[in-house]
Amino acid sequence: MNPQARDIVVQLQHAGHTAYFAGGAVRDHLLGVQAKDYDIATSARPEEVQKLFPRVTDLTGKSFGVVRIMVGDESYEVATFRQDGLYKDGRRPESVSFATAEEDAQRRDFTVNGLFYDPVAEKLIDYVGGEADLRAGVIRAIGNPADRFEEDHLRLMRAVRFATRLYFKIEPKTWEAICALAPKIRTVSAERIRDELNKIFTADKPELGLDLLDQSGLLKEVLPDIAALHGVEQPPQFHPEGDVFKHTRLMLSKIEHPNLELALGVLYHDVGKKPTSKTDENGRIRFNEHESVGAEMAEQIMTGLRYDNKTIHTVRELVQHHMQFKDVPHMRPSTLKRMMARPTFQLELELHRIDCASSHGDLKHYEFLTEQLKNMSAEEIDPPALITGRDLMAMGLPPGKVFGKILEAVRVAQLEGTVQTRAEALALAHKLANAGGGETGPLPPLDPKTPRS
Repeated sequence: MNPQARDIVVQLQHAGHTAYFAGGAVRDHLLGVQAKDYDIATSARPEEVQKLFPRVTDLTGKSFGVVRIMVGDESYEVATFRQDGLYKDGRRPESVSFATAEEDAQRRDFTVNGLFYDPVAEKLIDYVGGEADLRAGVIRAIGNPADRFEEDHLRLMRAVRFATRLYFKIEPKTWEAICALAPKIRTVSAERIRDELNKIFTADKPELGLDLLDQSGLLKEVLPDIAALHGVEQPPQFHPEGDVFKHTRLMLSKIEHPNLELALGVLYHDVGKKPTSKTDENGRIRFNEHESVGAEMAEQIMTGLRYDNKTIHTVRELVQHHMQFKDVPHMRPSTLKRMMARPTFQLELELHRIDCASSHGDLKHYEFLTEQLKNMSAEEIDPPALITGRDLMAMGLPPGKVFGKILEAVRVAQLEGTVQTRAEALALAHKLANAGGGETGPLPPLDPKTPRS
């Protein structure tokens, strides 16, 4: 276990205080997983912790008995054993009082998070039956489940997150309380909900998290547009797996390496199918422009959940472009190269693979594109431009709307392979400018010394 965190416990104990590792670090240690954070619980009061550890980095939680200290380059949370007062906002107690280790354990959320460990004596301290629940693979609220969830409504999502990431079952009474209190999640900030969703959908089996969110009623509270995909039927010849919700769930199950942007792309890629669903005159179900509608919806949902702009943009690109792959056999080389040059292409390609594997099973376009990536260098896919607008001005062409059209035509010719050198690009630009009449009449003969920009 973390030697710096152990040294904090040693110093506290040598000063006459009780001190243990607490919560997630203990749980992960018992599960054989490397803990990310080591929190220390102690009988020492905050001011006593400050005297022992002068490098205090954060005192904002001091009124709740929490002090954050630096040891070396790492930051550690040291919290005094406490009992919580009344919770009025479904988030935090109105007051706290310092207490014993056992009383501190009883205020925590789930038994598997209510364990203490003394790294000096190498002894587990279990007041809540957490060790047995760890062995049984059970998420169980400490004490009365409804009380625990009423104290902090985010615990509704945390239960799902722990069950998903640990592959644990949720104990029946705890599950009943989650289902009964699911609407309470609306009181929680968008940022806190977003963070829990991220952890759920980047688990090794995110489809389990989707199931628990859906079956508990939490999904319709936090992601109603995803819950609404139930019953949105699809053409069976392309989607034998069933409706859009089943398809989305199946796709989540086929993510091979957890990746937040890919998981969100999967989650939202068909969100536009419900509002665009139509049955044509031949009885076939259509979802015209669902990718564009879905991209707008995904952006709105993620903006509401306070995602950063980069993540929103990436996911929007995945949703917007996911239907382009069906056109790959008919694409001109320039169109194909531009597709492959997109910054999001690798994620788009993986989304396409998962999409096909979760429906008709035809991977020919995926295999074709994978082969193209093997056979073409990055410079072949996205070569440096042969000319720029400065070259056009040097020819005598004044800036205007013609500029963009000429540069685009030259770029297409370059990607198609019909123009391969700068001289050829300049000649084509001169020809196009004269053919279009320019804005000042025909240009003078091309000067071979036209400078490179």
